[in-house]
Amino acid sequence: MIKSEYYTQEIHGPYESYDLGDFQLEEGGAIQNGKLAYVTFGELNKTKDNAILIPTWFSGTSKIMETYIGNGRALDPEKYFIIIVNQLGNGLSSSPHNTPAPLNMANFPKVRISDDVRAQHKLITEKFGIEELALVVGGSMGAQQTYEWAVRYPDMVKRAAPIAGTAKNTIHDFLYAETLIEAITSDPNWNDGNYQSCKDVSAGLKRHAKLWSVMGLSTEFYKQEAWRLYGVNSLDEFIHDFLEPLFCEMDPNALLWMAWKWQRGDVSRMTGGDLQEALGRIKAKVFVMPIDSDMFFPPKDCEDEQTLIPNSEFRVIKSICGHYALFGAEGTAYSEQIDKHLSDLLAIKI
Repeated sequence: MIKSEYYTQEIHGPYESYDLGDFQLEEGGAIQNGKLAYVTFGELNKTKDNAILIPTWFSGTSKIMETYIGNGRALDPEKYFIIIVNQLGNGLSSSPHNTPAPLNMANFPKVRISDDVRAQHKLITEKFGIEELALVVGGSMGAQQTYEWAVRYPDMVKRAAPIAGTAKNTIHDFLYAETLIEAITSDPNWNDGNYQSCKDVSAGLKRHAKLWSVMGLSTEFYKQEAWRLYGVNSLDEFIHDFLEPLFCEMDPNALLWMAWKWQRGDVSRMTGGDLQEALGRIKAKVFVMPIDSDMFFPPKDCEDEQTLIPNSEFRVIKSICGHYALFGAEGTAYSEQIDKHLSDLLAIKI
């Protein structure tokens, strides 16, 4: 195993670990002695009907999702039992760098969104005895998992809020994720993933970060020099002092395995490719919440799916930060919109 100084309790904790055992995967094979890293806030009530699940997005861990939680906010730990679960392959849960041989590095098995959700279901039902979720909410790849939850376990999910993500990945998004993969694997030191340190492939990770600077943000973001929202004073500082360091600390194989999974997110796998039938299975009250300037998951793509979901509403988040609005750099302007929509959703009696 490669030692990582990034995926630690000191940086991303505190979090706990749940033992999945030998976890079988949709693509075949298994993660031996699989682990799910998770963190909880609040207390589960006696009827066990106040649980909220938050899955993580690409490259993110439970630590960044904690910023969506707070007393007096929509996701209030005084009212709800909130569980943030790290997706498989994200560096904290079972991932290429922390899984013993032979299931490590280039040999780590392919993991799908369905595997994440089945693993999370195992945690929630077996660890906590929860039979219903008041809300599943996640952004980006977390939105993919939110959709999978609502379709796979329709009787269990009472409300769902996919933010900046789709139920079926588009061809456009698939191709973009492919460029992210190629940026990393084109590093001259890649050697099929057999490197000794993440620093060995920093050139590939820097190219990866540069691609995010193009598609992760909007044209208006650059026109208004909104990189200042991230605590920097110039475009060069934004690229070289914010984005590059952000990704260069991460394990490249973790990013690759999440990107492969992201590309293939598709709830219609459960219905023989029929997306309308899959989304028609949803019984939850759903708020579909795209970001207006998002180039990964533009509102039109999200609305096309929303029209197929019974008992759903379309709630657009306004931001010049594109997909990166998820990080909340705009402060209360973003948070207040999220809290307003989630509060409205949680207030609906199911």
